Amino acid sequence: MKLLRGKSLLDDPAQNKSTAFLREERKQFGLRGLLPYKVMDIKTQQERVLGNLRRKNSDIEKYIFLNSLLERNQRLFYRTMIDHLDEIMPLVYTPTVGEACKQFAHIYRRSQGFYITPEDRGEITAILDNWHETDIRIVVVTDGERILGLGDLGANGMGISIGKTALYVACGGIHPAQCLPVMFDVGTNNQILQEDLLYLGYPHPRLTGTAYLSLVDEFVQAVQTKFPNALIQFEDFKSQNAFDLLDRYRKQVRCFNDDIQGTAAVTLAGVYTSCRITRKQFADLKIMLLGTGSAATGIAELMVQAFCAAGLSEELARSRLSFVDRQGLVVSSREYFKPRIRPFAHDHAPVNFLEAIESIQPDVLIGATGVAGTFNEAIIRKMAQFNERPVIIALSNPTSHTECTAEEAYRWTDGRAIFASGSPFRAYRLGEKLFKPAQGNNAYIFPGVGLGVIASRARLITDSMFMVAARVLADMVLPEEIEAGSIYPSLNRVRSVSHGIAVAVGQVAQQEGLAENVLPEDLATYVHSLMYEPNY
Repeated sequence: MKLLRGKSLLDDPAQNKSTAFLREERKQFGLRGLLPYKVMDIKTQQERVLGNLRRKNSDIEKYIFLNSLLERNQRLFYRTMIDHLDEIMPLVYTPTVGEACKQFAHIYRRSQGFYITPEDRGEITAILDNWHETDIRIVVVTDGERILGLGDLGANGMGISIGKTALYVACGGIHPAQCLPVMFDVGTNNQILQEDLLYLGYPHPRLTGTAYLSLVDEFVQAVQTKFPNALIQFEDFKSQNAFDLLDRYRKQVRCFNDDIQGTAAVTLAGVYTSCRITRKQFADLKIMLLGTGSAATGIAELMVQAFCAAGLSEELARSRLSFVDRQGLVVSSREYFKPRIRPFAHDHAPVNFLEAIESIQPDVLIGATGVAGTFNEAIIRKMAQFNERPVIIALSNPTSHTECTAEEAYRWTDGRAIFASGSPFRAYRLGEKLFKPAQGNNAYIFPGVGLGVIASRARLITDSMFMVAARVLADMVLPEEIEAGSIYPSLNRVRSVSHGIAVAVGQVAQQEGLAENVLPEDLATYVHSLMYEPNY
């Protein structure tokens, strides 16, 4: 890193320490007269940051403030985020990032990522030279077509890639200089955005078909050429594209899809943990999924592997999983199926959602619909009728799109529900009991997987790595957290979780013959040594 001087040093977010530059440093780097007299340490600077943050009246204003801090002083931003993760993570990512993406073009101030459009065809490898870092290990890319539960947001989806790279740093200890947020901007079919004078994206309808795939091919190959040690995380692609791209590249390059594999792993971990509360055996569970998109399908496919690992045949494992969509229970007599859903179709008469619960009596209900209120009172009460401790996992985000709230789940089951959600909910008191609902956040999974891949230089990223990540996460939930109704660890321990997952992923890479690095005997210490700590 080139050491800067004077105003250039203060303008560089990676090197700037602002008022924390010592007297000798101010003299050495030409900063005398450019800063107020007092020298402050990073803890005191954090107090100013938190004071200013807490004076903001809305979450989107807090997001803008934090983003501007990241643009000014990278280390102070990440130190504050790590030390106050419960408060800041919901502002940097879900649920606030949804609103930030909707307003992205209107609140845009400074570029923080890399943009690729159809006009770059044939030149993607060359233009990647314009990025200011060369040792990239994490590439987060979205095409903006299915942002959270909000749909096609075009180039505004860059907020997702920026947010995810921030979580890699804060939750997984990946150095910020090794992270690259990418917006694969191939247009938008969102009429509102096309008519917005301030919209910043490629102002044409979305690229599709072979023209789209060939551009993705060029991008993936360009990453291999320019950043051969990088993994590619596909994020918020439309369901069919998500599966098509994952299937296309997963056996060729280091890549995964967080909506499919990360969501599956965090959900599997929550189900594992729920068994410690219900005293049921995992192999005996019946699981019902509402929704047939990429998240729900990915969950079901990983659950099958988990059931098989618990001793079930693949056929029996699939029979333990059922899907419900707008038409009701997915049954074999239907004329049309999504290809990946067909193996889960039941030989059952067509029934609606409530009737499906009545008939199948699932132990676990998982929502991945993006439609608020689909777990209504009748549905939740029916789950409670058949289960002493019904497991309700409402994954859709942002919060405005969740299938039910924590309060509803607890109230409609008289406090018996084991509840988790994709977006955070506040603690809820019912009678004498204070419930602290769990957030099934993918940030428990993907940063640790990424760290493990970096440590081992695994050539590919396999489902076995997500299986072991789920088990590590479940095993790290403390008894007192379970007592409070949570099936995930406190977010404040997420870096420890990421460390544990990274060690396990490294071991899997070694066992599967995928590790290009020779891993040391004390892998835990080695992984810890790789984790970025933002201090001056």
